[in-house]
Amino acid sequence: MNNTFQRVRFGPSSSMTPVVKYLIITNVGIFLLQHIIGLSMIRIFGLTPARLLYDFAIWQPFTYMFLHGQGSILHILINMFVLWMFGTEIEREWGSKAFLKYYLVCGVGAGFIQVFVNAVLFSGNMEIPVVGASGAIYGLILAYALMFPNRELTLLLFFVLPVSIKAKYFAMLFAAISLFSGLMQPGSNVAHFAHLGGMLVGLVYLKLDWRLSFISDYFAQRRETREIIQHAKRRQQQLQLRENVDAILDKINDVGFENLTDEEKELLRRASKDLKEEES
Repeated sequence: MNNTFQRVRFGPSSSMTPVVKYLIITNVGIFLLQHIIGLSMIRIFGLTPARLLYDFAIWQPFTYMFLHGQGSILHILINMFVLWMFGTEIEREWGSKAFLKYYLVCGVGAGFIQVFVNAVLFSGNMEIPVVGASGAIYGLILAYALMFPNRELTLLLFFVLPVSIKAKYFAMLFAAISLFSGLMQPGSNVAHFAHLGGMLVGLVYLKLDWRLSFISDYFAQRRETREIIQHAKRRQQQLQLRENVDAILDKINDVGFENLTDEEKELLRRASKDLKEEES
């Protein structure tokens, strides 16, 4: 199908796929739990760069993406809306397992990139926790743009004005906004570099041909090459051994076994042992 003239109108007619549905239920459920338990959930499970680097809170790069800011419901609403709109079609194309893996990889990778940026560029933000699924969501936007670059998305600007934009330009626009905002507002409460990180990790993941299989393929090829070389060396040694044995057998015919040197007799014994191992 030619995607150039295909338009997508986002709306309630888009049915949810299994992983998207469970991700939305999980995020909304945890958001409600945050309001019951309080800010302690963000302190424990939000991604705080200082805690990750110095206190080894290694669970935070995973758990932070299921938390959202409690000050406004808009944060989680937008994330879940985009997850629904882009995620459903991606999951249908890839399957649930591949989709979930990509979503989590983008989310975790985005968290690490935000920690790196905070630690290297903006050290003053080391104690500020990062929460939200935005890194994973931006990874979905990137994947959708790569899958359907010329597909036109019809959105409602300010919930009133319909605007159409191709998916590839939509992703570029959001990446540019995040980059500009991150550089111009380093102290912002929005983790702009986590957004960019989700896109970057998603791009690397997709361009490296899923599951980073090129790494296993590389080592498999190295292993196969070593086995071929070892087999060739063994074959060469066997041929050399046969040549030496033939020469010793000719000598036995000429002068008898008792006139062989100790080295020649040892070579015959070793050759006999090797031949028995080959036969077994």
